[in-house]
Amino acid sequence: MDSNVLTFNKKYAWFALVLLATEVWIAACIHDDLLRPYGGDLLVVIMLYCMVKTFIKKDARSIAFSVLLFAYAIEISQYYNLVEVLDWGNNNLARIIIGTTFQWGDILSYTLGIILVLAYERLAWSLSNY
Repeated sequence: MDSNVLTFNKKYAWFALVLLATEVWIAACIHDDLLRPYGGDLLVVIMLYCMVKTFIKKDARSIAFSVLLFAYAIEISQYYNLVEVLDWGNNNLARIIIGTTFQWGDILSYTLGIILVLAYERLAWSLSNY
């Protein structure tokens, strides 16, 4: 990897930490049928994007697309019961991180989250070049 690609961006680090805290709060305190399942999934791809942007200086589209593919891969692994295939069914951490239930709504949430990221990045770029 080119050394010019590695960085530490305080803005994205701050966003990632705030989103991580929000995700933990949602998981611990919210038990509804909308915010927890869909809002959490929407925010998790934004959080992952911010985590990557904290350390890697690349264009928004390539990072956003990579994060989206990663999220899709995790969701597809749920469809194929990866946790059970790997015999990790008793491992709570694996069940939380990988997940156990495929849902098309999650795919939609990930996609909307990345659309929001790209819209934010485009607006921020437009305003900085105004």
